[in-house]
Parts: sequence; structure tokens; C-alpha cells
Amino acid sequence: MYEDKTLVCKDCGNEFVFTAGEQEFYAEKGFVNEPQRCKACRDARKSASRNKEMYTAVCAACGGEAKVPFQPRDDRPVYCSECFAKQKGEQ
Repeated sequence: MYEDKTLVCKDCGNEFVFTAGEQEFYAEKGFVNEPQRCKACRDARKSASRNKEMYTAVCAACGGEAKVPFQPRDDRPVYCSECFAKQKGEQ
């Protein structure tokens, strides 16, 4: 049986409750480590990682516009989502 635990967030230093239900969920999923961040800090990290700068390039296969999360280089081909999926499926 699980009991609620009070943990301290490693980012903001605030206390948060790791509920019995959350502990049970972690155990079912096979997670061995307790959460280190409160919900607000976890959510902030997730949204920060989603807001990556996107670059526009010309698809090497169809010539259409491709949006990619990295700075394109002239020596490497860049593909739009559709052409990338086709390339990946051929391998």
C-alpha cells in the first residue's frame, strides 16, 4: 500500500505531494525513480522543449517547402515531412 509523500522540487525548491495514486502508476509503468520536479516545473520544461526554432528549407525530393528543427546545411539534403516518410519507408 502506498502513502502520499512530500518531495522537494529540484528546480524551484517548493514542496509537492507525490500521491499514493501516482506512486502506484509509477510502479505499474516500471519507473524506479521518484519525480524530481513539481507539476508546474515539469510543464514549463515540456513547453520550453516544444518551442524550438524551426527553419525553412527546400525539399531535396519535391522542391516544396520543408520546416525543420535544425539549421540546414548545403552539403546535406533536407526533405519535407511527406518525402522524409517515403525515404524512411524505402529502407
